[in-house]
Amino acid sequence: MAGVSPPPVSARPAARHGWAQAVAAVLSGVAVMVLAAALGLWAAGAADLPDGAFPRVVAATVVAAVGGSLELSGNAGALAESRAGLTVIPLSVTLAGALPIGAGFLRPLRHRAVASARELAGWAARIAVLWLLVLIGLALVARQTFAVDVGNGILSGLAGLFDVSPRVGFTTDVPLTVLFGLMWLAGVLILALLVARGAPLPGRLLRCQETVRPAAHAMVVLLLAYVVIGLVTALITAAVRGNAPAVLALILLGLPNLAWPALTVGLGATWNGRVDGPFGLPMPHVLDAILRTPDVSELNLRSLTAYDGRWWWLVVVDAVLLLAVAVRMAARSPARVRPWQHAVQLAVALALTVLMIGLLARVSAHYGLSLLGIGDLGGGLSGEVYLMPRLWQAVGLGALWGLVAGFLGGLLARPVLRRGDMSGAGNSSPLTSRRGTPARPSAEGPGPPSEG
Repeated sequence: MAGVSPPPVSARPAARHGWAQAVAAVLSGVAVMVLAAALGLWAAGAADLPDGAFPRVVAATVVAAVGGSLELSGNAGALAESRAGLTVIPLSVTLAGALPIGAGFLRPLRHRAVASARELAGWAARIAVLWLLVLIGLALVARQTFAVDVGNGILSGLAGLFDVSPRVGFTTDVPLTVLFGLMWLAGVLILALLVARGAPLPGRLLRCQETVRPAAHAMVVLLLAYVVIGLVTALITAAVRGNAPAVLALILLGLPNLAWPALTVGLGATWNGRVDGPFGLPMPHVLDAILRTPDVSELNLRSLTAYDGRWWWLVVVDAVLLLAVAVRMAARSPARVRPWQHAVQLAVALALTVLMIGLLARVSAHYGLSLLGIGDLGGGLSGEVYLMPRLWQAVGLGALWGLVAGFLGGLLARPVLRRGDMSGAGNSSPLTSRRGTPARPSAEGPGPPSEG
């Protein structure tokens, strides 16, 4: 009937997403991150730090987990110099916070077919305001200075002679922490909307559910699968070799920092790195053995298999998991999407995923002490560890693997898509009409999203 239609009346109570729900979403994420960081640092022995520094180190770990800017500083008196730097994101803490915050953002939006951009922006803004207050509080708390024990050797004598008291500490750049922390939150919320099949989208973006959502969901499943594999491997290692505290610290602080680079190594990527001094990589031992050399070393399939031939299993694991998520991606897509289109979608998604891994999983840490221009005075006070990918090589390999896996997944999923098409569900989604155009919500309001 022509004319202006009456406003839709929902058969369900409107989902509430006010300040109370925003507080619950933010506090749940922060609580999980603080718990993971505290337990991981406790297992690593940080509870014994002097001057009651443990809470401040926990706050600094959470700041680093959301991309905040930590600055290391050193002071060793007028005649000495201490240098320190640290670039690492504890991705276990990052993941632990992203999951509850993303779930809290989506919870009030469930059982909806369409949501306006204004509504989604207003709901996200409430969470962002509270998150901003949390970031500022954490940045102000994460500040501490420690005295460095120089031991009883020649360095101790020189330190006493020149009245040198080496100290090292950390602080946060509040503006940069706020900026990167808000960018991290925006990424979490956008990714939650892209991945969740039942999350509502603005009407103009409904077509994204046919192309972007299946590929984004496939990549999240792939990353979580590698974390689960890494967790099982870590637990087995702890049971066989012991040293449970170190393994627990690794699980709670940096498990994805090892699991996700392993994904790229299985694709054929190379990481350059070096370990020197008291620093080390806790697990697996093969990394420390390969990287602890006088010069920069290569970490790839060739170097790993030269140490232990069983590391070729990384290729097998990559192939099986990529094919599995490719089939799942194709099965969640409309039947009209061709195998070559699945290949392009997965190639782009995997290339972006590898790029994200290369940017987030890199590690760089160094500390040094010099006196009267003499550096590396011994006593285990100087060291360096870093691990950096050959980024664009890895991204290219990810795109190539994505093309192959996406095409094969599209072929293997065609019988499933044909059955869905015959049942009337293959060419349209719950939010589109039979011609592929966005369906208008009925006057009775949208029903629950399909769980198929």
